[in-house]
Amino acid sequence: MGKRGVLMVCLGNICRSPISEAVFQHVVKERGLEDKWFVDSAATSNEHTGSPPDRRATACIKRHGIEYKHKCRQLCKDDYKKFHFIFGMDKSNLQDIKRKAPADGTAEIGLLGDYHPDGKTIIHDPWYDSDDKGFEECYEKALASVNAFLDSHQ
Repeated sequence: MGKRGVLMVCLGNICRSPISEAVFQHVVKERGLEDKWFVDSAATSNEHTGSPPDRRATACIKRHGIEYKHKCRQLCKDDYKKFHFIFGMDKSNLQDIKRKAPADGTAEIGLLGDYHPDGKTIIHDPWYDSDDKGFEECYEKALASVNAFLDSHQ
């Protein structure tokens, strides 16, 4: 079997989905699974297309020793065939992902948080917060969810 793909999706692709993508890349590398998985991230909106992630998201990723570069992009029809799994961060993302899905899409669509071991299914959007606490919380939820996902898909 070839590599399986995971696409992380949030509203703007500047906070939650880039953090989740970076975490997934890092965990896959730590586990030596680079030959089994690939990951990317995207937005349901086109507002930030071409921009880097939010500076607070980038700082959070760096604090955890993860190297990461990304330019924001919008979810497209090809993603539904290219990726095996498309994960939204909250119910609004999930609705948008499902609404945009082409009839011939093959990706399994769900919430990344569906894999969280403590049932913390929603990853709150920290962009609206006045501090970095929400970004750290996003990182922790993504890390727990990614580890559980990979444990269940070996």
